[in-house]
Amino acid sequence: MSRLTTHVLNTAHGKPGQGIRIDLYKIVDNKSNLLLSKLTNHDGRCDSPLLEGPAFQEGVYELHFHIGEYFSGLGIRLPTPNFLDIVILRFGVADASQHYHVPLVTTPWSYSTYRGS
Repeated sequence: MSRLTTHVLNTAHGKPGQGIRIDLYKIVDNKSNLLLSKLTNHDGRCDSPLLEGPAFQEGVYELHFHIGEYFSGLGIRLPTPNFLDIVILRFGVADASQHYHVPLVTTPWSYSTYRGS
Protein backbone atom coordinates (compact mmCIF):
# COMPACT_ATOMS: atom_id res chain seq x y z
CA MET A 1 0.00 0.00 0.00
CA SER A 2 1.29 3.46 -0.83
CA ARG A 3 2.00 5.44 2.31
CA LEU A 4 4.46 7.55 4.26
CA THR A 5 5.36 6.55 7.80
CA THR A 6 8.00 7.47 10.37
CA HIS A 7 9.19 6.73 13.87
CA VAL A 8 11.74 8.14 16.30
CA LEU A 9 14.30 6.20 18.33
CA ASN A 10 16.07 7.87 21.27
CA THR A 11 19.39 6.06 21.22
CA ALA A 12 20.76 8.16 24.10
CA HIS A 13 18.36 6.30 26.41
CA GLY A 14 17.65 3.18 24.36
CA LYS A 15 13.93 3.79 23.96
CA PRO A 16 11.32 5.08 21.52
CA GLY A 17 10.86 8.84 21.27
CA GLN A 18 7.42 9.35 22.80
CA GLY A 19 5.55 12.66 22.50
CA ILE A 20 7.71 14.22 19.78
CA ARG A 21 5.96 16.71 17.53
CA ILE A 22 6.47 16.03 13.83
CA ASP A 23 5.44 18.49 11.12
CA LEU A 24 5.11 17.29 7.52
CA TYR A 25 5.57 19.76 4.67
CA LYS A 26 5.31 19.35 0.92
CA ILE A 27 7.75 21.50 -1.03
CA VAL A 28 6.27 23.06 -4.17
CA ASP A 29 8.13 25.74 -6.15
CA ASN A 30 10.60 26.11 -3.24
CA LYS A 31 7.74 26.92 -0.86
CA SER A 32 6.95 24.83 2.21
CA ASN A 33 3.29 23.90 2.61
CA LEU A 34 2.38 22.45 6.01
CA LEU A 35 0.30 19.31 5.52
CA LEU A 36 -0.03 18.11 9.11
CA SER A 37 1.40 17.94 12.62
CA LYS A 38 1.38 14.80 14.76
CA LEU A 39 2.79 13.52 18.04
CA THR A 40 4.58 10.21 18.36
CA ASN A 41 2.97 7.57 20.56
CA HIS A 42 4.53 5.35 23.28
CA ASP A 43 6.33 3.35 20.57
CA GLY A 44 7.82 6.46 18.91
CA ARG A 45 5.45 6.07 15.95
CA CYS A 46 2.42 7.97 14.74
CA ASP A 47 -0.89 6.19 15.25
CA SER A 48 -1.64 6.33 11.53
CA PRO A 49 0.39 6.90 8.35
CA LEU A 50 1.38 10.50 7.69
CA LEU A 51 0.03 10.15 4.16
CA GLU A 52 -1.54 7.26 2.30
CA GLY A 53 -3.44 6.41 -0.84
CA PRO A 54 -4.25 9.34 -3.16
CA ALA A 55 -2.99 11.88 -0.59
CA PHE A 56 0.53 10.43 -0.96
CA GLN A 57 1.99 11.85 -4.15
CA GLU A 58 5.36 12.06 -5.83
CA GLY A 59 7.40 15.12 -4.98
CA VAL A 60 9.63 16.65 -2.33
CA TYR A 61 8.69 16.58 1.36
CA GLU A 62 10.17 17.67 4.67
CA LEU A 63 9.72 16.14 8.08
CA HIS A 64 10.44 18.49 10.99
CA PHE A 65 11.20 16.57 14.19
CA HIS A 66 11.02 18.78 17.32
CA ILE A 67 13.62 16.91 19.33
CA GLY A 68 14.88 19.89 21.35
CA GLU A 69 11.51 20.15 23.13
CA TYR A 70 11.50 16.39 23.64
CA PHE A 71 14.96 16.10 25.22
CA SER A 72 14.37 19.20 27.38
CA GLY A 73 11.13 17.61 28.57
CA LEU A 74 13.10 14.57 29.75
CA GLY A 75 15.00 16.81 32.16
CA ILE A 76 18.32 16.53 30.33
CA ARG A 77 20.64 19.48 30.93
CA LEU A 78 21.18 21.00 27.52
CA PRO A 79 23.04 24.13 26.46
CA THR A 80 21.16 27.24 25.42
CA PRO A 81 20.52 27.18 22.56
CA ASN A 82 20.21 23.43 22.04
CA PHE A 83 22.79 21.88 19.75
CA LEU A 84 19.91 20.18 17.90
CA ASP A 85 16.45 21.67 18.13
CA ILE A 86 14.38 20.89 15.04
CA VAL A 87 15.81 18.19 12.78
CA ILE A 88 14.66 18.75 9.21
CA LEU A 89 14.78 15.87 6.76
CA ARG A 90 14.10 16.77 3.13
CA PHE A 91 13.49 13.79 0.91
CA GLY A 92 12.03 12.95 -2.47
CA VAL A 93 9.27 10.51 -3.33
CA ALA A 94 9.88 9.15 -6.83
CA ASP A 95 7.22 6.42 -6.77
CA ALA A 96 4.16 7.12 -4.63
CA SER A 97 2.87 3.59 -5.15
CA GLN A 98 5.49 2.35 -2.67
CA HIS A 99 5.80 2.50 1.10
CA TYR A 100 8.25 5.17 2.24
CA HIS A 101 9.32 4.83 5.86
CA VAL A 102 11.56 7.69 7.02
CA PRO A 103 12.68 7.19 10.63
CA LEU A 104 14.85 9.36 12.84
CA VAL A 105 17.47 7.85 15.16
CA THR A 106 18.60 10.57 17.54
CA THR A 107 20.33 11.84 20.67
CA PRO A 108 20.58 15.47 21.82
CA TRP A 109 23.87 15.60 19.88
CA SER A 110 23.37 13.55 16.73
CA TYR A 111 20.91 11.97 14.34
CA SER A 112 20.68 9.66 11.37
CA THR A 113 17.99 8.47 9.02
CA TYR A 114 17.41 5.94 6.27
CA ARG A 115 14.68 4.76 3.99
CA GLY A 116 13.10 1.83 5.75
CA SER A 117 10.24 -0.48 4.89
